[in-house]
Amino acid sequence: MRNLGRTTSLGQRSQSYEQGLVILTVQAHSPSLKPPKCDPATPSIPCQKVHGAKAAMLFIGLYLVALGVGGIKGSLPAHGAEQFDEDSPKGRKQRSTFFNYFVFCLSCGALIAVTLVVWVEDNKGWQWGFGISTFAILLSIPIFLLGSTYYRNKIPNGSPLTTIVKVLLAALLNSFKSRGSNNAIASMATSPTPTPASEEEGGNIKSKTVEPTQETPSKSLQFLNRAVGDNSTAGALDCSVQQVEEVKVVIKILPIFACTIILNCCLAQLSTFSVQQAATMNTKLGSLKVPPASLPIFPVIFMMFLAPVYDHCIIPFARRATKTEMGISHLQRIGIGLVLSILAMAVAAIVEIKRKRVAMDTGLLDTTTPLPLTFFWIAFQYLFLGSADLFTLAGLLEFFFTEAPSSMRSLATSLSWASLAMGYYLSTVIVSIVNSATGNSNHKPWLSGSNLNHYHLDRFYWVMCVLSGLNFLHYLFWAMRYKYRSGRAPN
Repeated sequence: MRNLGRTTSLGQRSQSYEQGLVILTVQAHSPSLKPPKCDPATPSIPCQKVHGAKAAMLFIGLYLVALGVGGIKGSLPAHGAEQFDEDSPKGRKQRSTFFNYFVFCLSCGALIAVTLVVWVEDNKGWQWGFGISTFAILLSIPIFLLGSTYYRNKIPNGSPLTTIVKVLLAALLNSFKSRGSNNAIASMATSPTPTPASEEEGGNIKSKTVEPTQETPSKSLQFLNRAVGDNSTAGALDCSVQQVEEVKVVIKILPIFACTIILNCCLAQLSTFSVQQAATMNTKLGSLKVPPASLPIFPVIFMMFLAPVYDHCIIPFARRATKTEMGISHLQRIGIGLVLSILAMAVAAIVEIKRKRVAMDTGLLDTTTPLPLTFFWIAFQYLFLGSADLFTLAGLLEFFFTEAPSSMRSLATSLSWASLAMGYYLSTVIVSIVNSATGNSNHKPWLSGSNLNHYHLDRFYWVMCVLSGLNFLHYLFWAMRYKYRSGRAPN
C-alpha cells in the first residue's frame, strides 16, 4: 500500500472527518432517521434503540469521524515538529514550544466544545451542535492547505508498520534455523550513535543520514539481530541493519507508552464519575445554571493557563538552574504528570467523602435533590488531572518524536492517542472488575445503582490512587534505565 505524505494524509483525513460529521448532522436533523422520541421519566413507554439502516448510518458517521480524528491527531504533531531545524539549539527549543502550544490549541478547541457547543446542543438540538463542528472542520481544510507550498514535507519511504513486521518475522524465522554455524552476528558489539540530519530540497526533507552507516547491529535486543543473518527467505524479508536498529528504538519506547495508560484511565473519570458528582451538587453560577457536561471546562482552562506559564516561566528557569538545553527532560515531564495523577485521585476521594457527608447531614442521601454544595469543589480534582494531562501529553509527543527514527515519527506520536484510547477502555474494565469483586448477596457493587449517593465512589478513587502509585513505580523502573538516543536530553 502506498505511503501517503503527511500533507496529503491530513487533507484526506480531514475530508473523512467532515463526511462523518455531515452524516451525523443529517441524521440528527431528520426525524425519520432517528428512533421515536421518548421520556425516561415515563417507564410505561420504553425508549427504542436505533436499528437497521438507521443504526448503520449512525455507525458509519461515527467511524468516519474516528478515522478522521485518528489520522489528523496522528500526523499533525509530527508534521508541525518537522518544520523546525532539529540540528540547532534554537530549532529544538522552538520545537518544544510547538508541542506546548499544540496542547494549548487542543485546549482552546475543547473550551469551545464544552461551552458553546454543549449549550447549543442542550438548547437548540444536536443537529446544531454537529453543524457547528462540521463548519469548523470545513473551514480548517482550506486554511491548512493554504500553507502547503511552504511546508517542509518528509518524502514517504514506506510504511513503518511494514518494516516492524518484516524485522520481527525475519528474526523469528531465522531463530528456527540451525545455530551450528558461528556467524558474525553472535559477536557483533558495535553500538549505533544515531545522528539524524536532513536537507531541505524544494520544500521536502530528504534524509541524508537518517542513521549512520554501520555494518553490525547493536547488542541490545539481540534476538532481533537474527533478522540480518543469512536469510533463506531473501526478498520480502530482507532486512538491513538500519531497519533492525529502528525497530529496536520503537520497542524501547513501548514501556514508557504503557506506563501512561493508567494516567489516561484516571482522565476517563473527568467525563464519567466526576460529571455525575457535579450533577448532584449546586451547579448555579449566579443566575446561570451550568450544564454538567460543561464541567470539563475546568481542566481545559487550567491547561490553557499552564501551557504559556510552563513555556515562558518554568522552562527558562529550569534551563538556568540545570544549565542544560531542555531544563526538564521529556521523561521528567512525564513523571511529573504521573505524580499529579496520583494526587488528583487522592483529592477526588477526599472531595467525594465531603460530598456524601453533606448528603447525609442534610438528609438528601436518598433523593435526587441538588446538594447545598457548590460544584466548584470538583474543580480541585480537575486542576490536578488537567495539569497531569498537560505535562504528560506534551512530554510524550515530544519524547516520541525526538526518540523515534525519522521514518517512524508519525507512528510514534500516534502512540500518545493510542494510550488515551486504551486508558478509556481500561477504565471500563476496571469498573467492571470492581463491581464484580465487591458485589455479592450481602453487598451491592460499589459503582452500581440509580443513586450516586449510594455508590462507594470514594473507595474506587482510592483504588485508582493506589494503582497510579504502583504505575509510577513501574514508570521509574523503565525511565531510570532509558538512554536517550540523541544524548542531548538529561536522564
